[in-house]
Amino acid sequence: MGQLKFFITIFPILLLGSPHLSRAQDVEALGALVGVLKDVDDPVFQQDILKGISDALKGQRNVKPPKGWGEVAPKLAKSPNKEVRQLVQSLSLTFGSKAAMETLRKVLLNPKGQMEDRRKALSALIDARDSKLPDILQGLLKEKAIRREAIRGLGVVENSKTPAAILKVFDQLDTDGKHDALTTLATRVSYAKVLMAAIEKDKVKANTLPADIVQQLKAHGRKDINTKLDQLWGISRSTPEDKLKEIIKYKKLLQTKPAKPVNLSRGRALYQRTCAQCHKLYGEGGEIGPDITGSNRSNLDYLLTNMLDPSAEIPNDYRTTILKTKDKRVLVGVIRRSEGGSVTIATPAESLTIAKSDIVSSDPQNFSMMPEGLVLAFKEDELHDLVAYLRGNAQVPLLKE
Repeated sequence: MGQLKFFITIFPILLLGSPHLSRAQDVEALGALVGVLKDVDDPVFQQDILKGISDALKGQRNVKPPKGWGEVAPKLAKSPNKEVRQLVQSLSLTFGSKAAMETLRKVLLNPKGQMEDRRKALSALIDARDSKLPDILQGLLKEKAIRREAIRGLGVVENSKTPAAILKVFDQLDTDGKHDALTTLATRVSYAKVLMAAIEKDKVKANTLPADIVQQLKAHGRKDINTKLDQLWGISRSTPEDKLKEIIKYKKLLQTKPAKPVNLSRGRALYQRTCAQCHKLYGEGGEIGPDITGSNRSNLDYLLTNMLDPSAEIPNDYRTTILKTKDKRVLVGVIRRSEGGSVTIATPAESLTIAKSDIVSSDPQNFSMMPEGLVLAFKEDELHDLVAYLRGNAQVPLLKE
């Protein structure tokens, strides 16, 4: 029984994840698993099978229901196992059930419901690209407990009211929430234009734009957006000669005694705002870029070279890819998985699984997620604080917001 359970648990991942199988074989494999579900009464075993199917179909929607699903789904929907019930509901949504969509909307909008249940409902509705999501999520921006998830979800379905709704609550957000907001606003050209207008009017401070957001905005390839970025955030240098001159210039500046005493806690706050979405330091931060805890950070030349010329050396595991989707989104990140019918891309904000049928183009790049010109966003005293923090060998307290 144990070996059979193991096989069935990994079966959908192995089979549906194989690029060599035809659509007919995919359907046949799903039907076989549903057939197993009919004869299994163990809720934990059912959960394992459903989880495997869910993982295999992640990112896909409007999938034709496998043979027997209409019979087995109502039975499993009454399972004593909560996870089984949730998986059945989510999969029914993947198979195009309007009833499942309506049920999940009710779960999401129930302010007295369990937050974990509401988040799972939101995730399922996002995967299904529910057309009613914008109105629902704009309303949920008032709920602090689920606000960040709502902000991220608003990037999925384009809506003209979304940028203004996000900017209305922007000042109420903490550092992580603001990064989520900027990520969503940088995802689409229409949203990015509103963001650039807000920066121009000083409603969003230009020097608070994290490096990955700047890269996201540049990835649209729009002259109007890039021109404003150069004006408001800083102009990057592109030639080796310019980079060498910059390294010399900033090395001299940083070797000069600062006008104000160095503030390591502010340096950490600047690091979190600018670098922590991609890099891990002292066990905290993202994994889009290399962990820099054990790097040669005490060496000023090493630091400046990586800050001013981040694309000089990029390990293969951290190469940037620009994905453009049919719904007009631009996603910039690192491809973690590409097999079967979906692609998983890790961005500084989150990990997204997208159906290959929804992707217009996937372009590997030879540039780092960290854009050139990063230091131009800092004042001299800020740069002293940031570099001093990065060159340290121990964590320091973080400034309170």
